[in-house]
Amino acid sequence: MGQTHVAQTLAEKIIAAAAGRKSVRAGEIVTCKVDLAMMHDSGGPRRVKPLLDKLGVKVWDADKIVVVSDHFVPAVDLQSAEILNLTRAWVAEQGITNFYDMQGICHVVLPERGHLKPGMFVVGGDSHSPTGGAFGCFMFGVGATDMGGILATGETWIRVPETIQINWSGQMPHGTCAKDIMLKLCASLGLGGGDYQVIHYTGDVISSFDMPERMTLCNMAAELGAQTGIIAADETTLDFIENITGTRPDADQWQADEGANYREVLSFDATELTPQVAAPHSPANATDVDEHTGIAISQAYIGACTGAKLNDLKMAAEVLKGRCVAANTRLLVAPASVREMTQATHDGTLGILLEAGAILMPSGCGACAGYGAGVLSDGDVCIASTSRNFKGRMGSTSSRVYLGSPYTVAASAIAGEIRNPLEFLEVAE
Repeated sequence: MGQTHVAQTLAEKIIAAAAGRKSVRAGEIVTCKVDLAMMHDSGGPRRVKPLLDKLGVKVWDADKIVVVSDHFVPAVDLQSAEILNLTRAWVAEQGITNFYDMQGICHVVLPERGHLKPGMFVVGGDSHSPTGGAFGCFMFGVGATDMGGILATGETWIRVPETIQINWSGQMPHGTCAKDIMLKLCASLGLGGGDYQVIHYTGDVISSFDMPERMTLCNMAAELGAQTGIIAADETTLDFIENITGTRPDADQWQADEGANYREVLSFDATELTPQVAAPHSPANATDVDEHTGIAISQAYIGACTGAKLNDLKMAAEVLKGRCVAANTRLLVAPASVREMTQATHDGTLGILLEAGAILMPSGCGACAGYGAGVLSDGDVCIASTSRNFKGRMGSTSSRVYLGSPYTVAASAIAGEIRNPLEFLEVAE
């Protein structure tokens, strides 16, 4: 008798393929072959080199490893310079050619250089590695010890997670974006709402999003406590990949089966979504922006993998065009990658930001993770397009960080206080 077909979620399909099996079920522990491993300068070579040296081995496959320097760039002190030099030397020693030095944030550089395609089983040495799920991959973050084992063997173990399906329908109101969706979900579900599961985003709203917006959704699955976020590949996904690589992947097999078993299915209507702002010190403290209107800020920050891609910069420019940053308020802009910054220069977006008084920062993680220029001092109040506002993350433990979309950050920079971007967008229409 033939084997009965087992309906599987998209995550289960990818894990099964990586494990060399026809199917897997939630709760099983399986060993998977890794298609790609990504690291950055902070958690990468300086952490894994001692492990591999002790084992006396080199990486299992240099062509399946991507290294990006994004945390300590550009070097602002001797320690940063030494970390970057160690990274560069280790990459050369291991024969790794997929090295992107000071080219932007790893989660943005990885897809923009064509390394991701549907069905891949990918690990990253950073908690926001789920960003790769926007491309139909199963991608999740691991620590240095696990990464060391992966680099040595090309394999890792995983407990097959359950999947939570989150469906967004309706029409996104003007002035809202994927960041508002994620802040709303953080408030609704809490930071542990994903419970180390897979968040599979579906619905008309998700289908209408371009790839950068989908990346924001999957990136911030980490804030929900999920192991990863994922979106099934469609024509938008395939067009993006083909435009970069010149090759159109086949994604037909990388779709969830009808009748797949989900832990739960949650549905949301975007029609009534309003701009969201998360108060210190958690993304779960998100509420309608109007509940925070009038809170004075000293700094506005448009940066990070979540909030400084080209589409994010365009959102900010839509608000800032023809206006100026308020006196005694700093607006710092750190584009997510050099390529994004170049495009923003060519299409005039960057010019609009600079004419409004924005201060251009290098592409990299920067102040989002408390590195380099732009960190906060005692008593600073900042609104940022980043993904996290934990106490002390962006500098002093006495500073306060609010989270919002690029629209909201730009509006607040103009006013010198937290403001609803619709006040400015409505005037512009």
